[in-house]
Amino acid sequence: MSYLIVTSLIWALSFGLIKTFLTGYDPLVVAAIRLWLALLVFSPWLARSGLGFGRAIRLMVLGTVQFGIMYWLYITAYQYLPAYAVAVFTIFTPLYVVLLDAILSRRWSWRYAAAAVLAVAGALVIVARSFDTPAALTGIGILQGANLCFAIGQLGFQRMARRNDAAGSRPAEAGMIAYMVLGAALFTGLFAVITADFGNLRFARDAILALLYLGIIPTGLGFYLFNKGAARTGPGTLAAANNLKIPLAVLAAWLIFGEQAHYARVLLGLAVIVAGLAVAGRHGSWCAAKGYHRDSR
Repeated sequence: MSYLIVTSLIWALSFGLIKTFLTGYDPLVVAAIRLWLALLVFSPWLARSGLGFGRAIRLMVLGTVQFGIMYWLYITAYQYLPAYAVAVFTIFTPLYVVLLDAILSRRWSWRYAAAAVLAVAGALVIVARSFDTPAALTGIGILQGANLCFAIGQLGFQRMARRNDAAGSRPAEAGMIAYMVLGAALFTGLFAVITADFGNLRFARDAILALLYLGIIPTGLGFYLFNKGAARTGPGTLAAANNLKIPLAVLAAWLIFGEQAHYARVLLGLAVIVAGLAVAGRHGSWCAAKGYHRDSR
């Protein structure tokens, strides 16, 4: 449990750091630097992962979606939303996982529709009279694209691991994640080189320090610690740990980074969204047990 608590505290600070020090820089470049730094942390597992060429390529493609495109969209959303709002609206990821898995498995239920309605209602409570609506809706839309990429990656990772178990050849999870980070780093790095205006790109000292921290600690070390803790706890503890970072991130944005908000409205909306996730019921607990909620941004 201590691993999960430490990781949640680490991740909670990342929202405010991105908003305070990295908004205004090219989101693709920020994502690329963060992922290449994380790759340094995971590089020892690349050589000894035991993966064949085919599985390594599939994991790299999966990582491109789950980490590469996701980080690009996720960091872009900070240009339209305060850090606490980004933290709140990442809570939709588990709902997307449940809905996508229900569609793919043909296990649709009224419970999922009710959960989606409640989640959207909670989001509307937060947005109403809280932001410049057009900009906020743009940011929320971009962020939901990031959440969907993360959900697709989680489902793909779980299904790939299940096939490996059936074949009796599941490699270490750290090795699998290492190749996913490699794919994401190559994707973002390539597109950053093609599209970014490096001639006019100058990072301030505080931005460089924030990038070093975000790449090595929340993305690199955070992944490792969370997976280590997840392997040593039950589904209920894991689900609670997954949701812990959101209120911590909101509080950090308010208390540490000084963001202002309609506090009662945000808390009420967050409560309605959490109620929507709870309505997903037994299936949501199953997702937590499988590690679906590992939203490590």
